[in-house]
Amino acid sequence: MAKSSNPEGKPGVRIVVAGDRGTGKSSLIVTAAAETFPTNVLRLLPPTRLPEDFYPDRVPITIIDTSANPEDRGKLAEELKRADALVLTYACDQPETLNRLSTYWLPELRQLEVKVPVIVVGCKLDLRDDQQQVSLEQVMSPIMQQFREIETCIECSAYKHIQIPEVFYYAQKAVLHPTGPLFDQESQTLKPRCVRALKRIFILCDHDRDGALSDAELNDFQVKCFNAPLQPSEIVGVKRVVQDKMVEGVNERGLTLTGFLFLHALFIEKGRLETTWTVLRKFGYNNDIKLSDDLIPHSSVKRAPDQSVELTNEAIEYLRGIYELFDGDLDNNLRPVEVEDVFSTAPDSPWNDVPYKDAAEKTALGGLSLDAFLSEWALMTLLDPARSLENLIYIGYPGDPSSAIRVTKRRRLDRKKQQSERNVFQCFVFGPANAGKSVLINSFLGRPYSDTYSPTIDDRYAVNVVELPGGIKKTLVLREIPEDGVAKLLSSKDSLAVCDIAVFVHDSSDESSWKRATELLVDVAGHGEDTGYEVPCLIVAAKDDLDSFPTAIQDSTRVSQDMGIEAPIPISSKLSDFNNIFRRIVNAAEHPHLSIPETEAGRSRKQYHRLINRSLMFVSGTLIVWHTTTVSFLMHSELRVLETWFAMVRFSYD
Repeated sequence: MAKSSNPEGKPGVRIVVAGDRGTGKSSLIVTAAAETFPTNVLRLLPPTRLPEDFYPDRVPITIIDTSANPEDRGKLAEELKRADALVLTYACDQPETLNRLSTYWLPELRQLEVKVPVIVVGCKLDLRDDQQQVSLEQVMSPIMQQFREIETCIECSAYKHIQIPEVFYYAQKAVLHPTGPLFDQESQTLKPRCVRALKRIFILCDHDRDGALSDAELNDFQVKCFNAPLQPSEIVGVKRVVQDKMVEGVNERGLTLTGFLFLHALFIEKGRLETTWTVLRKFGYNNDIKLSDDLIPHSSVKRAPDQSVELTNEAIEYLRGIYELFDGDLDNNLRPVEVEDVFSTAPDSPWNDVPYKDAAEKTALGGLSLDAFLSEWALMTLLDPARSLENLIYIGYPGDPSSAIRVTKRRRLDRKKQQSERNVFQCFVFGPANAGKSVLINSFLGRPYSDTYSPTIDDRYAVNVVELPGGIKKTLVLREIPEDGVAKLLSSKDSLAVCDIAVFVHDSSDESSWKRATELLVDVAGHGEDTGYEVPCLIVAAKDDLDSFPTAIQDSTRVSQDMGIEAPIPISSKLSDFNNIFRRIVNAAEHPHLSIPETEAGRSRKQYHRLINRSLMFVSGTLIVWHTTTVSFLMHSELRVLETWFAMVRFSYD
């Protein structure tokens, strides 16, 4: 198989050689570079460069010699941290230097947080006592069990030219074709992320989707990855090797996924890591077994703070097909194991962690309906468009990735137009502690009411589909903001830019809860006025099953009228009486101009601007008349002063 040239496009590999004094570091480097053993060698060599054609991967190598003297410890630490790979030496004729690997050198690397492949090299093999012959595996196995960062162990002799080129070949190989991301040495199995990547590659190469690679598909795969076809006899040989070890690896249609994975495990066990890495890199994977950044169109998700990102109809239709494909029993219930299977070709399942975990409504069987499945995708696209695109690619989206998403119009323009055409709305849920925010969100996800109070510590997201009259469906995202998180949220100028509507929940039986909710309303509305990101607001009077506090009606009427928004909407989660609250939230978000509150400071500012506007109109008219009669008497410098003053008046208005 042909080898890839310059994997990962690396400009060079920096290999640092370290170890106790007198273990043969400098002689090892000189012999590798000059191909001759030095009679006299400097105690510390300058950087040594091996040309790019020294090894088949054609990547130049720079070798850095180091000093083990105590006074050079700072310089040593600096070089270790700059290394791509580390050659750690001991002397075969000095057992104490071998012991020092596990008692000093390897722990020191961990303390310095040097996380690069380590090649342990026993130098001066020609000087070892013949009566103390012990196998390298026997000596190194306990150390390698303890220090997994050790990639390879090798013994050599610079004097007798034994395995000198191999030392730096293995070091370069550990950088360009590392074992760690692919293979678990302890269990002797492929790592999960490697399996997921190879499974995706297998599916992409299985053009007829019959679950096996035919001879023709195997040949196409070989040409794509290695630029050379397989002869018919070679294909027969590959399948025979698999079938001899694993019967289920081959069937009448060809090489199965099980057989494909077995082949790669076999390559790695035989030290042929470059084969698997060549395959991965041909399909766009980097050393983290993730698709390279240049395959994810990040530029297509650039947007202003008050723009958001949604899936296009094309992407939604593709996801509908994915849902139907993995919902094997067609019961509109994608079980957790089936969701995992959807993302089995991605590095990780993106919905296993917050904010996506438990963010969507579950069926009675604990799975996701189609609406819930699409809602999770809508949430991920809203919060992290690049990650959404990345996962679409991982699960096999066939079109141009940039066609899968669209950037919405700016919210500021929607408010001027007095209508929003978004399909996904984000609602911030504010309110004091124990007001009923979490209960409201749980009801949004179809979860039963509970009297148990559990305070929300961090922001929490919930997403679901809201059906409007006429069968129109919109996706609503609720983001619960804990009371003690409001100040931090509002410390950012653009914090409300992503918000389509804000809801303020209070306990309708508790006057202090009402007062705190109105304080939060004024804070949020004021922040919107100050930053230009005004948001429509609704007040929700929760716990309507309890008696209201005495002045509730008068207070709520006053606040609603003063701020120019709708009166509080009463709901009772306990009685499952929600007063169409979620539909009303979406309606208010669709017509944002109707529910934007106005604070006293905001009114004063508007009155001031109106006054300035009238003054400006008067001044402008006066200046025009005055200018036509007396301009001939003004010097040029006086005109500049007048123009500057006029601009200042206009600036204060703007």
